[in-house]
Amino acid sequence: MNQLNKLVSERILILDGAMGTMIQQYNLSEADFRGQRFEQLPGQLKGNNDILCLTRPDVIQDIHRKYLEAGADIIETNTFNATSISQADYHTQDYVTEINRAAARLAREVADEYTRLTPHKPRLVAGSVGPTNKTCSISPDVNNPAFRAVTFDEMVKAYFEQMVALIQGGVDALLIETIFDTLNAKAAIYAAEDAMKAVGRRVPLMLSVTVSDRGGRTLSGQTLEAFLASVQHADIFSVGLNCSFGARQLKPFLRQLAAKAPYYISAYPNAGLPNSMGQYDQSPDDMAAEVAEYIHEGLVNIVGGCCGTTEAYIARFPALVDGAKPHVVPAPADTLWLSGLELLEVKPQNNFINVGERCNVAGSRKFLRLISEKKYDEALSIARRQVEDGAQVIDINMDDGLLDAKHEMTVFLNLIASEPEIARVPVMIDSSKWEVIEAGLKCVQGKSIVNSISLKEGEEKFLEHARIIRRYGAAVVVMAFDEQGQADTYDRRIAVCQRAYRLLVEEAGFSPHDIIFDPNVLAVATGMDEHNNYAVDFIRAAAWIRRHLPGSHVSGGVSNLSFSFRGNNYIREAMHAVFLYHAIRAGMDMGIVNPATSVLYTDIPADLLERIEDVVLNRRPDAAERLIETAEQLKAAADAAKTAGTAGASTETARDAWRQGTSVEERLEYALVKGVADYLEQDLAEAQQRYANPVDIIEGPLMAGMNRVGELFGAGKMFLPQVVKTARTMKAAVAILQPAIEASRSHTATSAGKVLLATVKGDVHDIGKNIVSVVMACNGYDIIDLGVMVPAEQIVERARQEQVDMIGLSGLITPSLDEMAHVAAELEKAGLDIPLLIGGATTSELHTALKIAPAYHAPVVHLKDASQNATVAARLMNPDKRRELVNELNERYEQLRRTRQSAQVATVSLEEAQANKLKLF
Repeated sequence: MNQLNKLVSERILILDGAMGTMIQQYNLSEADFRGQRFEQLPGQLKGNNDILCLTRPDVIQDIHRKYLEAGADIIETNTFNATSISQADYHTQDYVTEINRAAARLAREVADEYTRLTPHKPRLVAGSVGPTNKTCSISPDVNNPAFRAVTFDEMVKAYFEQMVALIQGGVDALLIETIFDTLNAKAAIYAAEDAMKAVGRRVPLMLSVTVSDRGGRTLSGQTLEAFLASVQHADIFSVGLNCSFGARQLKPFLRQLAAKAPYYISAYPNAGLPNSMGQYDQSPDDMAAEVAEYIHEGLVNIVGGCCGTTEAYIARFPALVDGAKPHVVPAPADTLWLSGLELLEVKPQNNFINVGERCNVAGSRKFLRLISEKKYDEALSIARRQVEDGAQVIDINMDDGLLDAKHEMTVFLNLIASEPEIARVPVMIDSSKWEVIEAGLKCVQGKSIVNSISLKEGEEKFLEHARIIRRYGAAVVVMAFDEQGQADTYDRRIAVCQRAYRLLVEEAGFSPHDIIFDPNVLAVATGMDEHNNYAVDFIRAAAWIRRHLPGSHVSGGVSNLSFSFRGNNYIREAMHAVFLYHAIRAGMDMGIVNPATSVLYTDIPADLLERIEDVVLNRRPDAAERLIETAEQLKAAADAAKTAGTAGASTETARDAWRQGTSVEERLEYALVKGVADYLEQDLAEAQQRYANPVDIIEGPLMAGMNRVGELFGAGKMFLPQVVKTARTMKAAVAILQPAIEASRSHTATSAGKVLLATVKGDVHDIGKNIVSVVMACNGYDIIDLGVMVPAEQIVERARQEQVDMIGLSGLITPSLDEMAHVAAELEKAGLDIPLLIGGATTSELHTALKIAPAYHAPVVHLKDASQNATVAARLMNPDKRRELVNELNERYEQLRRTRQSAQVATVSLEEAQANKLKLF
């Protein structure tokens, strides 16, 4: 047992607090970050905290000592951003190994120093591994949802380099923290295994997630339960939550995690919620009172602090944990866990799991045509329809001789990730080509199913593939094939499955629950006697597997059964219903089916049911001929009814009920909120008959929809993939209106002005900026969009080059606030006089008044939402109205500053009074 395992079994351990918050207290300059060594490096180094391990090691060790003095059992290395991906922003990616080794050494030296002073209280070091500034699951380009700024392999490579250096430097554990995208975390876990093997030393693996909204999802949209399923394959020491919120707001999610996760639980929340300035006001005592609830309720094994916390906060924790009982780890789930954005737990009471079959180029000519023609939106609608019809998993297969299956699998899975209605369910990655399966596994953040592997190439290849699948965190379908070929009898089926089960459990380390056997659903009623017992043998094999191979599951491609009756969909669906009725009772608990099938076992007429069961259960030698006869009679009757015109027209489905009895404004708002683009053409055509100007449609019903999205996102009722989808729908609507907009603009000035837009350095979020771009362009402005992670010097240079009329800065995260103030200062330094528009989730009018506007003499306007931009821009472009706006802003900002100052004075006076009161006693 290593030391961390021993200590956590004895008591609640204390983790340190924020590194960044502590560094800020030292008021370091650019020269401190550069030292002599990096004097000639281009760009700005201030803010690259990790480089201080090389240039100011004294500061880093001083911070470690303060946390150890405060009572911390575990200190983190100063390596949160010490990967080549993150360090590339500072041109320091070549120093990653050195930074991490130095960071580990600095922490190790101080921890060992304190262990020698207090041998009864050993001090440990956790290697901090941050999420990087890129995401594997979400496209940074709203126009290209299949694009990824970083690949899984690139992420693994970057993490591997960091982790090798940390382990070599002597860390006691690896802490993969602030996880906002589970695919990033899966890459880190993959890299950790390789790094430990490369160094020859295993260390415990700690995971810590950050939730992005009040709904308790990660930024990439997963629930915490879905996250647990995604990482279930890993050898995890602890899992927990950090950042996000203060202790009180984090508690419901911590309780949810502690109830489900079979690991030690950690929690290190922020010091409350940030104020409008992006700072943390909660006192150490207030935070301690909230953290005490974690301890009293038995929710944690490790507790510490994140943003805003210092040694003063950590110093409150030893008294809280003294003598307290640690969290009791629950037993692992005795079921199969799968996940997309949400958890799918396959329990006996689930009865049967539907795997949607229509996204298969081998089984659907329509899907093959759409993929071949690159009509991905239509292909996605097939997947969406399957989920709406009840598919709990969707099967994806791109195996066709004329397709680049590996490329198409990657593209389609990336596209699915941006469709929350589809992505909420797990996927089955279906291919006969290993390179396609592995490419698919690198695209999914959830716990997927691989379909399939088999023993047909022998045990060595079978185990090789199984071990790789397990490392990616997927369950696996095992086809009943071996070196002799397909198992087509009962005895062969159970023999092959038993052999595969033993290999997977005993040699590949698979959980039995992650094994799904497909004992081969084969076609019956083919006219060949040897095929007549295929269904019976499958059903018998399913029962045997569930009895003798505990924990495993049984699946199959149900449509194979009725291949002889292709062209007669009713008979086929009735055969499937009969087969499933008997197979499910025997033990089959999932299958690849059409979830929209309308034929139920109980709806089949008695005479037809008898004939189908005769075939499926092989009850009489002439069963096939009798069913063929019945099928021909039914087809003839259906053809006659069709000729007579009695077939009737299909009615609109329930999924389109939202269009009934609603105004065009209501339909457009619904389409934006739900991200449904199917009817935009006809609804926008109707709207153009009612609105004189197409821009009014954008600023009216479409913007109403986007504002509703903002409200729902802020309330935690929508999550990022949904918001991304609405942004794409907005883009599609504007594209439809664009010809009319251009036509209306041709009668006016060619341009209302030139606007430069950018998401500031350190931030990759651009949804809000993209919406502003649409609104401004529709109002006649020429847009120069610099994208995301844009440094101040680039903004200044392009603004000067393009001679823009205004600059719009966007940011979604708290560090963006400081960067915006920095941009304003750089604009002032450059002598520019261009109005500045400030927007984004973390921005506020107060912060703008106190921090950004004072740094820049030109107008600085905070905008609450995208709909305000055009109105403000029009005022800025008119000299008289600009002067009016400037006067209004000056008065408003001065009022906010005075109010803020008064509040601060009142707070100081209150503190003095309390201090004087204490002196009297």
